[in-house]
Amino acid sequence: MRSIRFNDKKTGEEITIAYSDYGQGQPVVLIHGWPSSREMWEYQLGDLVNGGYRVIKYDRRGFGKSSKPWTGYDYDTLATDLHELILQLNLKDIILTGFSMGGGEVVKYIAKYGQDRIARIVLISSIVPYMLKTPDNPEGIEAEVFDQMISGIQEDRIGYLDEFGRHFFGVGFLNKPVSAPLLQHFLNLASKATQQSTIECIKNFSGVDLRKDVKNITVPALIIHGDNDKIVPLEASSARTAEMLPHAELVVYNGAPHGLFYTHRQLLNRDLLNFFAGLKHVEPEPDDSAILASPF
Repeated sequence: MRSIRFNDKKTGEEITIAYSDYGQGQPVVLIHGWPSSREMWEYQLGDLVNGGYRVIKYDRRGFGKSSKPWTGYDYDTLATDLHELILQLNLKDIILTGFSMGGGEVVKYIAKYGQDRIARIVLISSIVPYMLKTPDNPEGIEAEVFDQMISGIQEDRIGYLDEFGRHFFGVGFLNKPVSAPLLQHFLNLASKATQQSTIECIKNFSGVDLRKDVKNITVPALIIHGDNDKIVPLEASSARTAEMLPHAELVVYNGAPHGLFYTHRQLLNRDLLNFFAGLKHVEPEPDDSAILASPF
């Protein structure tokens, strides 16, 4: 296992961040979503590496094989962890790509550390800019939804995550469900976290307002979201982020759930490679079976 080590600036505790590093070329840093690990990117890895990119994916603290401290699950600290990875690997001209909660790390990293090392960003099914419903954020989600998530984790973390995975991949509203073994695999990835890290990250991505931070972004940005996302609704997230970044490209996948990195992986991988190369999204033809065929 590859890893970097550093001392937490607040607690002094040694933190280990596990990562994988494949390929050669311009670096692409992949940031996973909650409550998974870097292994969620399995279905992107081959296409990106074979496309001529160096792909680095890492486990957020508290998840996968990284350290699992009691604290440090706020976006400021998580962005600092990312900064340590970038510095220790001396990465430059980075394509920074975040899925769901990982989109917050992309935005917060740029707000804290600037864009000198960043060439492009991608936000996929992202929680950005602000999830919580407040008087000045009426498009957000009611606080009780997140409270119920925390209660479910406290009561039966594995049982809750098992049910969450079904909504995550659109089981019940797609024509064909994700296979039972694949659902079990992603549950296994989520199980590697702790109850503390799982809960603290809910508090983080639900309550942090990134609207001002988004305005720091001037590099090219690709925003991808499914219009059938039951976890992070398009209208409350990526559609608003696109309005705040007038030069960003928003691509909406028809019928896609939250976990589109699997359900729409052919289309996603093609869009990523096109964007990395400076090309625009091209709508698939109705008979483009290679792109639109069911992945199940």
